[in-house]
Amino acid sequence: MEVALLTVGDELLAGDTENTNASWLGRQLTAAGASVTRVLTIPDDEAVIADAVARYHDAFDAVIVTGGIGGTPDDITKAAVARAFGRDLVVPDDVRAHLEAKAERFADDNPKMVDRYDMDLDLDAWASVPEGGQALLTDESFAAGCVIDRVYVLPGIPEELKAMYETIADEFDGDRTTETIHTPAPEGALVTHITAAREQFEVAVGSYPRKDDAPGRVKITGDDPATVADAAAWLRDRIETE
Repeated sequence: MEVALLTVGDELLAGDTENTNASWLGRQLTAAGASVTRVLTIPDDEAVIADAVARYHDAFDAVIVTGGIGGTPDDITKAAVARAFGRDLVVPDDVRAHLEAKAERFADDNPKMVDRYDMDLDLDAWASVPEGGQALLTDESFAAGCVIDRVYVLPGIPEELKAMYETIADEFDGDRTTETIHTPAPEGALVTHITAAREQFEVAVGSYPRKDDAPGRVKITGDDPATVADAAAWLRDRIETE
């Protein structure tokens, strides 16, 4: 299962916010056996988002889009995804009712904040989804995410993203298996063995150098667990390990 990640936000491109969502999703998807084969960061521009979603939808088994799904003027991701599919944004009655009740509970629990600030919530914007899409709702996120034809639209706030991803995690089971070998050896000492393992076992093998006090890593990935295990054992017999 090949998955593409689209992370949306001017703040990501400017370096104001670290793109931890892409790293976290990559780890979750890889652990599930899926293959993340594209990661693209794009601005808060409806045409750019729509174009990327349309292209990646055609090219990959699934696309995950994060960021820009709230109710402020720069939150345009859901409108862009609707545009990519030639659909309108709609506001499901049950989703709006869910968010209205949530807003009322928030007001009851935080009366001083509500009294102090003029909070103008556009519930239709928070509740909207592309026509034909399935809304995704969690306790952690006020905005509704959505799924439409293998495109998953999730929040950009990390804790909200993680909670919403858990509601769809089962849809990303794949066959990819990975084993990691930790080694103190420099990358230059691994080239011959890595090349031979790739050719002999027909697996992907990558090497990653030491970082701070952590050892280097050799990562073996393939579709057959037994073959990956054999390749890892073969490499352990030939390179220094920790």
